[in-house]
Amino acid sequence: MEAVVSSIAEGTVGRLGSEAVREIALLWGVNEELAGLEETISTIKAVLADAEKKQIHDDQVKTWLSRLEDVVYEADDLVDGVSTEALRRQVMTSKTNIPKQVRTFFSTSNQLVVRHKMSHKIESLKKKLAGIRDDRQFHLEAHQGEAQAVYNKAVRDTHSFVSQGEVVIGRDGDRMNILQLLLYTKSDHENVSVVNIVGHGGLGKTTLARLVFNDEKVEKHFDLKMWVCVSDADFDVGLLVQKIIKSISNNDNVENCEMELLQKSLREKISGKRYLLVLDDLWNENRELWLKLKDLLLNGIDGSRIIVTTRSMVVARITKTTLEPYLLGNLDDDESWSLFKKMAFTEGQEPNNSNIIQIGKEIVKKCKGIPLAIRTIGRMLYSKDRETEWLSFHKTEFSKISQDDSDILPTLKLSYDCLTSNLKHCFSYCSLFPKDHVIDVDDLINLWMAQGFIKLSDATQSLEDMGREYFMELYWRSFFQDVEEDKFGNIYCCKMHDLMHDLALNVAGAKCAMLPSDKKDIDRRARHLSFNFSLKSSQQIPTSLSQTPNRIRTVLLPGQQREGYALRESLQLCDAFFSNFKSLRALDLHGSGLTTLSNSIGKLRHLRYLDLSGTKIKALPNSITKLQNLQTLKLSRLGEFKEFPRDMKKLISLRHLEFDGVWDLRHMPSGLGQLTNLQTLSYFVLSKGTNLRHGCGDHVAELKELMPLNSLRNLCIINLRHGKTDGKAANLKAKQYLQSLRLYWSSSNDRKDLGGAIESTSTDEYEMTLESFQPVPNLKRLELRGYGGVRLSSWVPSLKQLVSFTLSNCIKCQTLPPLDQFPSLKELCLSNMPLIEYISDDFFTPSKAASLMPSLEILFLEGLSNLKGWWRDTVTDGTSESTTMPSSSMFLYFPRLSDSHIQGCPKLKFLPFSPSIAHLTLESSTWMPFHRTMMSITTEETSSSSSTPSSTHLMASSFSHLVSTLKDLWLCNIKDDLHSLPNWFKSLTSLESLSFDGCSKLKHLSPIIQHLVSLRNLGIMGCNELDMSSAEVISWKACTSLVCLSFMDLPRLETPPEGLQYFTTLRGLEFFKCKNLKAIPEWFSNLTSLIEFVLISCPSLTSLPEGLRSITSLQTLRILGCPILLRRCKREKGEDWPKIAHIPRLNLGAPDDSESPSFSDTLYITQLLGCHML
Repeated sequence: MEAVVSSIAEGTVGRLGSEAVREIALLWGVNEELAGLEETISTIKAVLADAEKKQIHDDQVKTWLSRLEDVVYEADDLVDGVSTEALRRQVMTSKTNIPKQVRTFFSTSNQLVVRHKMSHKIESLKKKLAGIRDDRQFHLEAHQGEAQAVYNKAVRDTHSFVSQGEVVIGRDGDRMNILQLLLYTKSDHENVSVVNIVGHGGLGKTTLARLVFNDEKVEKHFDLKMWVCVSDADFDVGLLVQKIIKSISNNDNVENCEMELLQKSLREKISGKRYLLVLDDLWNENRELWLKLKDLLLNGIDGSRIIVTTRSMVVARITKTTLEPYLLGNLDDDESWSLFKKMAFTEGQEPNNSNIIQIGKEIVKKCKGIPLAIRTIGRMLYSKDRETEWLSFHKTEFSKISQDDSDILPTLKLSYDCLTSNLKHCFSYCSLFPKDHVIDVDDLINLWMAQGFIKLSDATQSLEDMGREYFMELYWRSFFQDVEEDKFGNIYCCKMHDLMHDLALNVAGAKCAMLPSDKKDIDRRARHLSFNFSLKSSQQIPTSLSQTPNRIRTVLLPGQQREGYALRESLQLCDAFFSNFKSLRALDLHGSGLTTLSNSIGKLRHLRYLDLSGTKIKALPNSITKLQNLQTLKLSRLGEFKEFPRDMKKLISLRHLEFDGVWDLRHMPSGLGQLTNLQTLSYFVLSKGTNLRHGCGDHVAELKELMPLNSLRNLCIINLRHGKTDGKAANLKAKQYLQSLRLYWSSSNDRKDLGGAIESTSTDEYEMTLESFQPVPNLKRLELRGYGGVRLSSWVPSLKQLVSFTLSNCIKCQTLPPLDQFPSLKELCLSNMPLIEYISDDFFTPSKAASLMPSLEILFLEGLSNLKGWWRDTVTDGTSESTTMPSSSMFLYFPRLSDSHIQGCPKLKFLPFSPSIAHLTLESSTWMPFHRTMMSITTEETSSSSSTPSSTHLMASSFSHLVSTLKDLWLCNIKDDLHSLPNWFKSLTSLESLSFDGCSKLKHLSPIIQHLVSLRNLGIMGCNELDMSSAEVISWKACTSLVCLSFMDLPRLETPPEGLQYFTTLRGLEFFKCKNLKAIPEWFSNLTSLIEFVLISCPSLTSLPEGLRSITSLQTLRILGCPILLRRCKREKGEDWPKIAHIPRLNLGAPDDSESPSFSDTLYITQLLGCHML
């Protein structure tokens, strides 16, 4: 454990020098004492940078820093208390009439009491600091002025690199070898074999396992894939079984199940399946514990595999079956140098200086062929001067590291040692998260802010922006990995490599403690805590924490499961934290089942971060408004929360107010406009039935409250239809940081409600309202719902940086802005706009088609009943349009399009295509052109279209790619032109999901269906003439990958297709509104993998098969709207009850229930099983 004091001391000195603190000090008469404290800390701060560097190799300096650290934290609490009083004074004097409590606060007698207490505390601290300062027997160099700049500007320009795929070098051979063991190597006398990948830390065992796990051949070979990170925690068989079950189906609530139920559930889920299970980072060397787990995994069929990644040969020996462990080797010299070049040199290019190359190769040699070490050291050196710093680093720091080949942490720590004090705090703080934890980046930055780790180098920059630069710096240096980006290109989540987590634990030491459920004793030096289990009671909090009440600054619940119950002892749990931990900066109680928040929350005056998301809280106590330091308040998913406290305006430091999923809010609190630091506001609710140009009552916020909130990043305004609205009051033009704007006049999708709401206001008023909401031109997302204007505002085309554009329920809108004005647009969603005839109001020209929306990735068009084309047809004379659309505009080329959903557009004359499209919806108007094109491509016929040769070649190339890229195809309302599957369907070997919806003339799926070897999800809805009773068994027999199958509204279906009995991989089966379905045959018992079986509105079905009771994998049975069957299934009494009594979850509707379920009910299976079908 190393002490990192300089950044804390610098923050304390900074606050002591602030004008607000000096005013309070003068008021209390302790200005001289605080000035003396500032001088003492400043003197010490001057040598801290040198001390923190020398402690790495000098234990005497380390001990001195550790002693100093405790007192500096104590001083920080004191100064923060003074700063908090300054904030309280700002709140209390904000009104003209000073209330009684304010007069008391500033009374002479009160000031004398405070002066006496503060003087004593300050003098005590000065003595402690001076004593430690003078008690050192070693020399430290003083450095005046600011500490080293945190963020290296040379690195900033290279951060676009993070959006690229992970660099993996030298593992192709290893990947092929593991695939051979998984797919082609026979294991005698074993149906489940273990493949051990063994190697020391940092070699890339997890990366290799991930490459194999996601390989296309593996995807097709195994019926079921599971991934569990075991890490070095205790090998708890019950906990591992829970993780495996949740890896199969995340909807299963298994946290509170007994072991008997867990093992039964696991065995049933893998029974009859060829599965692949990855146990990543296994440490258990107890053979008996391993055998207990292995015994539960033997139900898989022949060819099932378990991949174990481990650093221990002992683990490999006890888990070994007949397959020998695979020993992962180090990279060779050439592979190591190739990886280093990509990390250390610009664009991976070697420099011309041979000396630099020689130094680099010597450094690489020290990394011993370990990818993580090469990556980390290479990225660290990237930001150092090659001519001066590389040689110094090689001869000094690098020469001191351990030569133990099995210990890579000393090498990784070199990169940590090069971090500034602030970044060291940020990195070590991440030790509070469990291994393999998905870290929310924005949340992490807010936690860093709460602890004061982020220091601004530029007064114009926000703490959040600097915090993101901190994160990018750490990510670029390989402290984080496995990042994911949102549609705007921002990283929103990440993980840590387990070795980096080990390093974080190492450098954090006792200061950061992650508590398991059985830990009773806590190191008294701990300042930051996390509970790595689901906290349900105050009794679970170790009593030893009460011994260090004023030290704890963080309480996090990263292991918290979202509890469905309401916690009875809410107040006791609150008081356990609020009373004991007065120095808390961050408190996380999310998902804890709290029903009430104690009034004592107001005692936590240092608190800056509070997460109450997913609890049962209905209201906040007004005492929460005493938290003048609070920066982040998270209230998302509070289902019954209706109103904020009246004095929310007192939370003057609040920057992030999150309440996503809280839909019952009546209004926003008045005074919201005083929270000028707000960057996050989930949405702004306008009060119903109020004229928003006038007052809304004492406690209801008006739209003008948004005017001063110029730091907002996202803004969603709801209920704009309630009264005449002048958007200028919100002052959007001044909100230069605004990225997303969503304006909802009505969120209803009901045509009648929507029409009534829109008709109640004139189109001119709608258009004037929208015009008044003009935002800054750098907006990236715009969404309008329930807008009743005929045209959009003149400012819309000026949004040149728009990435996402959504118009929904704009039923009077007739024209769209020219979309070629949005070169960065990735997502276009238009729904329920019946008056739109053309996407673009221009006439077609070949040049327009060639430059069409180069960034578009998602196109969603639904309910555009009059949409005819993208452009108007070519004019043939002065009065009419050509009736024939040019063939080159029938297919529109979008180079990056991956997802195209077009439905409810019967007059449409165009179809988008792309070489990378994965999700496609076709309906009647687009089916035949698509069909003809696919037929010509797959039969290698020459296109007969009249398009230019270049466009023909482009189209042919894209459609050829479609064969291998298309994953999801939905055919909708193709009435007359689809009688059977065309021959080109055979080519769709990558297709995973296929749906037929309203294809009324479709009669047969066979024999083409047997060629769709990757098909996992099949939905058949409203196909009136489809007859599968005579389908060849061989056609269905070939569908060995099918997981989910749904039959809906099929009047000719009297019995399930006979070939269905061969679907041994099927996990979900649904029959909905099959009114002539009469019987389920006895061969139904062959569906040994079935988990979910749903029967809805099948009135002719009179009984269940006897074989149902033998399907032990079945977990859920739903029967609704089947009156005869429901009577036979009556609990304990019905004739069919013995057939279903063994099923854990039964959802049986009342026998006389004649109400048909909504269509959303038919998605139940796909939601439960994670199937992407409909």
